[in-house]
Amino acid sequence: MSKVKVGLVQMSCSGDAKSNMDKAISGIKDAAAKGANIICLQELFTSLYFCDVEDYENFKLAEPVPGPSTDILSAVAKEAGVVLIASLFEKRAQGLYHNTTAVLDADGSYLGKYRKMHIPDDPAYFEKFYFTPGDLGYKMFETKYGKIGVLICWDQWYPEASRLTALMGAVILFYPTAIGWATSQDEVTNTEQYNAWQTIQRSHAVANGVHVVSVNRVGLEQNGAMKFWGGSFVANPFGSLIVKATHDQEEVIVTELDLSKTDSYRTHWPFLRDRRIDSYGDIVKRFID
Repeated sequence: MSKVKVGLVQMSCSGDAKSNMDKAISGIKDAAAKGANIICLQELFTSLYFCDVEDYENFKLAEPVPGPSTDILSAVAKEAGVVLIASLFEKRAQGLYHNTTAVLDADGSYLGKYRKMHIPDDPAYFEKFYFTPGDLGYKMFETKYGKIGVLICWDQWYPEASRLTALMGAVILFYPTAIGWATSQDEVTNTEQYNAWQTIQRSHAVANGVHVVSVNRVGLEQNGAMKFWGGSFVANPFGSLIVKATHDQEEVIVTELDLSKTDSYRTHWPFLRDRRIDSYGDIVKRFID
């Protein structure tokens, strides 16, 4: 298909998993009613962002993938005829957990999963306490509505991840996300951080000639110390914003992408043609001393 409609479900979360799932399903149905073909939910949408603390009780939030949540969402995807991208806390085995996104095709079938490769460890983002780095590599999923790639939040900052996913054939990169501001920060810092976050992802669109879809959560969490900044957006293959959500409202956005733009931009700006793959061997080093 040369034209596809994508849906972004930007929402706040509570401590009640069923309530969060119900809200997500409502958002999916809303997006589908607006014509969406592929719908992306935010990172870890079934719970509060629990990584703000190191608490062993939070491991109880995890589930197998595929598992209960994918079973529920599979039925929703099939009924609505949409592709779903769902970020979940995966329990792989006893004592082994991943930050994982499942992809469900428009007939409800489970296409597979991507496990987050880059795991942060920052104040209020203690993800290394919970998640083992992904071991499935980068992934492209061939859905009813096109070839897509999925990366997760902290993966956003790494051009290598977007490049490899695009080289597999993905023409849309989806980034389920949970990122926000410390409420103690000033507005100048907030603006600078959001702009950097958006800019790096728009640069992935330009460098690879693909659409980028980033879906973030909103709302105050961590006892009011963290405000997730929303600002979900879609960029075209030259990095231009097609649509952008607010920083503080729950929103369901549907917008159309013209996937033929990939060939057009890549032909006129042939970055892939001119790559010097023979000169990049040192990229696998930690640092070049």
